[in-house]
Amino acid sequence: MGTVQKMILSTPSDLIILPQSVTSDAEAEYGLAYAGTETQLLVLSANSTLLQQFEGITSLVGDQSLLVGPTNAHNIAALRQRLTWLNPRPLGLQTSAGFGDRLGIATPGHIRALRAVGGQIAPIFTQQSIREMTRTGRSAQQVMDDATWGVFAESWQSGFGADADHLKTPADIDTCAACGYTFYTFDPGEHVDNNADTATLDRLKAEFVRLPWDQLEDDGDSLVERYADKLFDVEGHKIDFDIHAVYKAAVKYGRAVAHIVKMYRHLTNVSKSYEVEISVDETETPTTHAEHLFMVSEFKRLGVQWISLAPRFIGRFEKGVDYIGDVDALEKDIAIHAAIARVYGPYKISLHSGSDKFSIYAPAMRQTHGLVHLKTAGTSWLEALRTIAHVDPALFREIYVFAREHYETDKASYHVSASLDKAPKAEIVTDAQLVDLLDQFDVRQIVHVTFGSVLKNPDFYARLMQDLRSNPDAYAADLTKHFVRHLAPFVSQ
Repeated sequence: MGTVQKMILSTPSDLIILPQSVTSDAEAEYGLAYAGTETQLLVLSANSTLLQQFEGITSLVGDQSLLVGPTNAHNIAALRQRLTWLNPRPLGLQTSAGFGDRLGIATPGHIRALRAVGGQIAPIFTQQSIREMTRTGRSAQQVMDDATWGVFAESWQSGFGADADHLKTPADIDTCAACGYTFYTFDPGEHVDNNADTATLDRLKAEFVRLPWDQLEDDGDSLVERYADKLFDVEGHKIDFDIHAVYKAAVKYGRAVAHIVKMYRHLTNVSKSYEVEISVDETETPTTHAEHLFMVSEFKRLGVQWISLAPRFIGRFEKGVDYIGDVDALEKDIAIHAAIARVYGPYKISLHSGSDKFSIYAPAMRQTHGLVHLKTAGTSWLEALRTIAHVDPALFREIYVFAREHYETDKASYHVSASLDKAPKAEIVTDAQLVDLLDQFDVRQIVHVTFGSVLKNPDFYARLMQDLRSNPDAYAADLTKHFVRHLAPFVSQ
């Protein structure tokens, strides 16, 4: 008798088993089942000591016992001890994608999309910034646990990473290291001097003197000697530094380099299994190729090791919509950034705010030769709203009205350009037309950046989660369709 058949026959009649979740080790069978809209853990074993590791109610089934328990933090921790593939790990240089999940129930849809395109892309299922955790009221451990339950539900045994996203302080590292995260995205944006791009040479010289030379383990004369009037050949691309370019790169990114070094050394003291991503994308001005080369040269000099880097590219990477800018110019820009990554690494070029940037995926894959990481976040929230628009139009309408009211406040920390004047008011849209709103530029950004306010509304949260848990396959289908469009361009041919 097969594992799935044995588990099904052992399951109480009021539970509906999820066949794809059923797995086993040498001493037990494990799976999930629906009890109404709630999900329950099933463990079937003759080993009473093993069953005591889990919380739940146990009943005899022949010569074995079946435990039915909650999908809580205790039980997922116990499963991680039994099934090692439920633990995140570093992913290395494989083409990869991060899947943000603000609700904690999107991972099955993400996995189905990965399988639909062949499963060749290394996934990060646990991904949330400290900022987003604050807005959703979730802890780093909850984000980890929710994603792991999704991995278990789909029996994804091919490995995955866990991204502690946009970390700004050593305390942020400690929070995520305690939960077993494996991918640490350092965000030194607050230490980047965006005014350097337009500063005079005299002002740059004055700021250059004030750099934290002790933290950089360097001095001004030595730094100038390493770069000034030097020509760097990067796979045939010529990158040169006149004295102005040296001062500008150092002033713009010098404090950011010092901050990254501090964060990296702290991480090495608190974690044994990690990869580092460096992100300077959430800054006001593009990262020039000379500035990219300067940063990574300094990181190498100071002993930092990293797996990916997100420059601030030309054009606009706004939330929830396609790239805004000249795609051909961006491809030429990425080509040189990617060449630097190959020569000074190798490491991956990371596309942050990568959700829905369909026009640039193929160029990015082409120029990076697969050394690329795609980071998505709020698009899974938008697909949740798409599902809601289908199954509960009244709730979607209420959320949309609420989002319009909160947009001007909530957009402050995001790169968006949506205008309320361009987004249709809810009262002029029929129920049948509601879902089409999610394909409109301004509406997408309005409902994208207001997610925190929506989820902190207890009534909205309860009704939304009830609808999605009552229609899990509908939500997974919407996610699968949407993410196949994201992932297909990154699959090696």
